[in-house]
Amino acid sequence: MIANRGEIAVRIMRTCRSMGIETVAVYSDADADALHVRVADRSVHLGGAAPNESYLSVDRIIDAALGSGAEAIHPGYGFLAESEQLARACVESGIVFVGPSADAIAALGNKSSARSCAESCGVPVITGATLAGNGAGTEDPETLAAKIGYPLLIKAAAGGGGKGMRLVSNSCELRDAIDAAGREALNAFGSAELILERFLERSRHVEVQILGDLHGNIVHLFERECSIQRRHQKILEEAPAPALERRLRDEICDAALRLATAGGYTNAGTVEFLIDEEGGFFFLEVNTRLQVEHPVTEAVTGLDLVAAQLRVAAGEKLRWEQEAITCRGHAIECRVYAEDPAAAFMPSPGTILHQEEPVGPGIRVDSGAVSGSEIPIDYDPIVAKLIAWGEDRDSARGRMARALSEYPILGIATTIPFLHDLIAARAFAEAHLSTRFIDEHMASWTPRRDALAEALVAFVADAREPVAAAPRNRCADEQSHPSPWAGLGRWRL
Repeated sequence: MIANRGEIAVRIMRTCRSMGIETVAVYSDADADALHVRVADRSVHLGGAAPNESYLSVDRIIDAALGSGAEAIHPGYGFLAESEQLARACVESGIVFVGPSADAIAALGNKSSARSCAESCGVPVITGATLAGNGAGTEDPETLAAKIGYPLLIKAAAGGGGKGMRLVSNSCELRDAIDAAGREALNAFGSAELILERFLERSRHVEVQILGDLHGNIVHLFERECSIQRRHQKILEEAPAPALERRLRDEICDAALRLATAGGYTNAGTVEFLIDEEGGFFFLEVNTRLQVEHPVTEAVTGLDLVAAQLRVAAGEKLRWEQEAITCRGHAIECRVYAEDPAAAFMPSPGTILHQEEPVGPGIRVDSGAVSGSEIPIDYDPIVAKLIAWGEDRDSARGRMARALSEYPILGIATTIPFLHDLIAARAFAEAHLSTRFIDEHMASWTPRRDALAEALVAFVADAREPVAAAPRNRCADEQSHPSPWAGLGRWRL
C-alpha cells in the first residue's frame, strides 16, 4: 500500500507493477478521481480532504492496510514519510515499513539529534543551538542568537520543506520570527522544537543519496546539486553536482556514509550539506525517506531506487558494492508546480483542461495528473517532475529546454515558463550556482507574451461553453464542433 498521493504514488506503483507486486491506493475526498487511484489495483478511502483526516492519520493508514491485506506500506515523501510513529505502528501491526527503522528516524530525522550524531562522528556542522518548543532547559533565545551571530536561520527540528523556517537579520526580528516559526512547525510536524543556526549567505546545497540493507551494508549513489531554491524550497535539481572538485565530492560522500553508519540507517535516505564560498562543507540534515529528486540519481546510475527499497524491506542484501556503482552523464529535474510565477507564485488549483507530456531521447516525466485531472488546493501543488538526461550537462540542459517548450498544460497556471527561462539563463549555463540564484538572477523575471498560447487557451475555454447563437453561413457540424483553426484567427504554421 502506498500511503501517499500524486506523482510519487504513481511512480511507486509502476515499479511495483514491473516487479509483479499488487498495489493499494489510499485517497481522501479530494482525490476520489485522482490518477494514483486509477493506476492502483485497488483503493481505500481514508476520509476528508484535510490531511489530518486522511494522509496524516496513522490510525486510518494502518486500518486501510490491514483491511486491504497489504503486506507492506511505502510512505513516499511528505505526509507521514518520516514519521517514527507510523514506522512503529507498522511493526506492531505486522506490516513491513518500506523505510528506515523507527529508531533510525528518531536518531537522524530530527535535526537536533542528527546534529549531535554528526558531531559525534566528526562530520562538520554549522554553528547553532536547539530551542525547545516551550523554552524549557535552554538559554535565553537572545543570548543564543548573540553567540551564533546574525544573520541566522530558524528551522523546525522535526521537518523540512521550508515550513517553520525564518531568516532573521537582527535581534529586533528574533522574537516574532521564533513565535511564527514555532506555530508553523507545530501545525506541520506536531513539534514546536526549533534550531537556531548561522546563515551562510552564498552557499551551495549538495546532498548525498544513501542506501543501506538490513545486513550492515551501506553505499552512496553520489551527490545531487539542489541549490536552485525559492523560499528554501527546491525547484530544480541535478546530478552530479557541477564544478565540484573530486576531493570535495569524496569527502562529502564519505561523511554521509559515516553519519548513516553511526545512526544505524537502512533503506533509502539523503544526507544534506551546505558548501560555503571557501569550499568548506557542513552537515545540514538527513531526510529519512525517498527524495522528490531521486530520478536524477536513477538517471545517472541506471538504478531503480524504489525497486531497491522494496528488496531491502523484503530482507534482501544490496545487489551492488560501492565500487560497482558508477555515474554516467548528467541529469536535470524541474518540478512543475500548479503556481503562477507571474503572480508571486500564488497557487493555481483547478482542472487541467488539456496537457501533453514531452517525449524524446533522455526525457522522463513523473506525473500525478492527466487531462481532466483536478489539482486540489488542499495539498502540495506539484503536478509533475520533468527529468532530462544527457551525455554531459550542456546536452541535458538542451534537452530540458526543448522538453519544457513542448509541455502544454492548459486550464491552470504552472511554473513551466519560469523554469524554461531559468534553464536558458547564462548564469545557470555557466553553473554559477548558490541558494541565492533566484534572487540574484531571476528576481525581475516577467513572462513573455505568447499570442498563440493565449489563443489556444481562449479557444478551449470557449469550446467548453454552450454555443449561444449559430453564425450565418456555417454548416450544422461546424456549429456543434467549432474549428480551432477558425478560433485562432489569421496565423501560419
